[in-house]
Amino acid sequence: MTPPTLPLTTPLRADLLRGALELEATEIGIRPHRLPAWARAQAADPQILMAEAQPSGVRIVAATEATAIELVVLATRYGYRGAPARPDGVFDLLVDGALHSQASLRTATTVVTDMATGDTVVEAAQPEALRFDNLPVGPKTLEIWLPTHEALELVELRSDAPVVPVPADAPAWLHHGSSISHGSNATHPTGTWPAIAARTAGVALTNLGFGGGALLDPFTARTMRDTPADLLSIKMGINLVNADLMRLRAFGPAVHGFLDTVRDGHPDTPLLVITPILCPIHEDAPGPGAFDMEALARGELRFIATGDPAEVAHGRLTLAVIRRELERIVRERQATDPHLHLVDGLSLYGLADVDAHPLPDALHPDAATHRLMAERFVALAFGEGRPFA
Repeated sequence: MTPPTLPLTTPLRADLLRGALELEATEIGIRPHRLPAWARAQAADPQILMAEAQPSGVRIVAATEATAIELVVLATRYGYRGAPARPDGVFDLLVDGALHSQASLRTATTVVTDMATGDTVVEAAQPEALRFDNLPVGPKTLEIWLPTHEALELVELRSDAPVVPVPADAPAWLHHGSSISHGSNATHPTGTWPAIAARTAGVALTNLGFGGGALLDPFTARTMRDTPADLLSIKMGINLVNADLMRLRAFGPAVHGFLDTVRDGHPDTPLLVITPILCPIHEDAPGPGAFDMEALARGELRFIATGDPAEVAHGRLTLAVIRRELERIVRERQATDPHLHLVDGLSLYGLADVDAHPLPDALHPDAATHRLMAERFVALAFGEGRPFA
């Protein structure tokens, strides 16, 4: 039996959403973005345009006495022909900071790309009402964390009692990283390592983790420059290697330029540069990275490195090279920037962790490893005497 429609409708506005940098009006509602329109206009790359529209870290936050609430939403899911389908996105509902329930949409628009030809097939869907019942009686704060890997159009919020915005009062943490920060292989939106770390430390996360998109892009640096933040972190390296984007000669100046731009807007804000976590396929082998076609034939999604290690001597980048260079750059800049700090990615996930926590696709950590990384990051960044303390 279909439950009755909830009587109150609340338009979804900016004061109800956290973690999005812009809301785009669509024919049916709003689309959260993690890059502003001017940056998207400069990002002539379908990969990052897809990633920034996937609302990792974005959540609806409201105070209410409602015991039932519905979010009307249209999702778009992406996939590749021949590759295993990604699990349906999960919405996490938190009540007063504790996970209360989870749900997924039954339907979504699908976009499937043929890796061999580049052809894309789109099957459209209609908006769906996602309902959460049996909420505790009385005043409470609700958070609906949106899926990390589905682009969404939010239509409206329905409830059986008024829903009002909650003033933001936690320190603002602005983080940029790759698909690992975006949330690849995490099983739900509050299970990504940045989300776990933010909730543990009591800070408000804005997650600029973009799958395939941590490439030292100037528009990302300018976005960070212009976004208010009390705490800043930049995790860089893996995408530069697996995209085979630049050589050593370009890498150093690009890092300096990125940091200079961020510092133009945040001259004294604590800023962490996080080096890459361990990824055995790219430690000493350059990119580009590629799908492991033998694994795909078995129905598995895995990645390989295709570069020649002998070319490292000629400037090709590996994770080992990037860690060394980032350590040097940060050390040199610290002479004039006392609020700049380095976090060794191997202290978040390193060689000693491989047997207990192998990377299931040879590139991304699983859900348990996201939690392990978060716990270690909280100790290294937010612990007593640490940069974010």
